[in-house]
Amino acid sequence: MIGRLQGHLVHTEPPSHLIVDVSGVGYEVEVPTSVFCDLPELKHQVTLVIHHLVREDASILYGFRSFAQRDLFRTLLKVNGIGAKSALAILSTMSSADFAQVIQEQNVTAIVKVPGIGKKTAQRLIIEMKDKVDVTTMDGDDPNKPQASRFGIQSEAESALQGLGFKPMEAAQMVKQVAKDDMAVEDIIRICLQLKGAG
Repeated sequence: MIGRLQGHLVHTEPPSHLIVDVSGVGYEVEVPTSVFCDLPELKHQVTLVIHHLVREDASILYGFRSFAQRDLFRTLLKVNGIGAKSALAILSTMSSADFAQVIQEQNVTAIVKVPGIGKKTAQRLIIEMKDKVDVTTMDGDDPNKPQASRFGIQSEAESALQGLGFKPMEAAQMVKQVAKDDMAVEDIIRICLQLKGAG
């Protein structure tokens, strides 16, 4: 089984597909959007922690920036109704630390914003994950430990951007890119719109 890849990034296909060349062998990898957005330029070296999923009809590599992020992905796969696609969508929408906080707060509203996750699945996630995640330790893919007010503000900003027509994952990535702990919702939205206009 493959547990880690270090090689040169030779191909990317938004929002989650990439190929890493390791000693002349190209490995196709699926990654969360958050990881995809932090990739180096093509031909530069990249290191990914890998979950190797083997099925009868396929062998798929999922890549993460940390062991903590991969561990959460693996834990999510054990939840009834959560497959690899849904687990990847969760990690594309929020960091491991933010997910742990959402579970701790039993925030169904935040979870149903993840593409493909309905209310019943969100409620099941909260029940099955509440004893498996710890908000104080789930910081492996986020250098800053979470703060309740920070996540609440970001969630509100994401909702506002979705109301303006942005897709959930797009809104989440925009907010994550610009949000700072001391920023108000209005400031986050304004900067996101400015960046989008500039792009």
